[in-house]
Amino acid sequence: MPSVKHYPIHPDDIQTRLVTLKKRQRDLSIFGIAALSVCALAVLFSFTLQPVIYGFFDLSTQIKQLHIPAGFEGQLFVDEQPDYLITLLSWLGWLILKLTVSFFGAFIFVRLLKKFRFFKVRFKSLILRFVAWLIGWILIWSGLTFLQYHQQSDEAQAYAELVQYDQRIQTSPIFQYLQQAHSPQPVKDYLLAQTALLHRPIDKDAAVSYTSSLIRAERTDPHFFEYGLKREQLWTIQHQVYGKSITPMAQSIDAQARQAARISEVTQRLSWGLSFVAFLAGAILYGLNVNLKARIRRIEARF
Repeated sequence: MPSVKHYPIHPDDIQTRLVTLKKRQRDLSIFGIAALSVCALAVLFSFTLQPVIYGFFDLSTQIKQLHIPAGFEGQLFVDEQPDYLITLLSWLGWLILKLTVSFFGAFIFVRLLKKFRFFKVRFKSLILRFVAWLIGWILIWSGLTFLQYHQQSDEAQAYAELVQYDQRIQTSPIFQYLQQAHSPQPVKDYLLAQTALLHRPIDKDAAVSYTSSLIRAERTDPHFFEYGLKREQLWTIQHQVYGKSITPMAQSIDAQARQAARISEVTQRLSWGLSFVAFLAGAILYGLNVNLKARIRRIEARF
């Protein structure tokens, strides 16, 4: 192996270039991790943006929560529940909070561990640092998720208990309350159709029965529009049961639904495109990082 004096470049210059190469390699690692993180987020958003977009139109492709017409909450001993948009914005806010806090909190987690000599020695390896960062991310995410669901309101729990039943909808608390309530029959059918669709698995027979009664009432009851039934909820009920809008009230929402579907499709394509570009960039950066790391090792072996 040639000695240092045979090198045409001074050893100090070689050392300076090594430092520069290591800095570049570290930067490539950071950018690679960032690119893969963007890829993962884009894939996540491609699956989660549809309900958010539909929520901005106050729509949902499936019944997610019970809507009680204004003025009838007191008969069921519950307060008014937030609409889809408020619920989805709350969920989206928690998602952004968890992603942000987990991402940066994981770096703080690694920094704290490096104060211990045991971890400081092992964290010289980039792979072990990443594993520690990932563990920190998972721990923080899990803690925030527990906090999110622990903070659920008593009203949400009351709604869940109201529509709970095992086999027959007649055994549900809401059915028992409605038997004693002086509510118009279309309102009862409206609430019970939602209850059947909220059941897991969906109580299709009960949903079809109460939805059919609702459709007949809209066509024959002159006071139907005075009951405060939500058009968007009727649209969701009919689409979930029949796959299309049957009555004029539901059909009046079709234009909004088509617009929401178009926007959802565009955003999903953009998310998939972004994920592909980010993945490609991450793969290229990873290849450059591996090549640069091998180059540094060869120089160190000869120096």
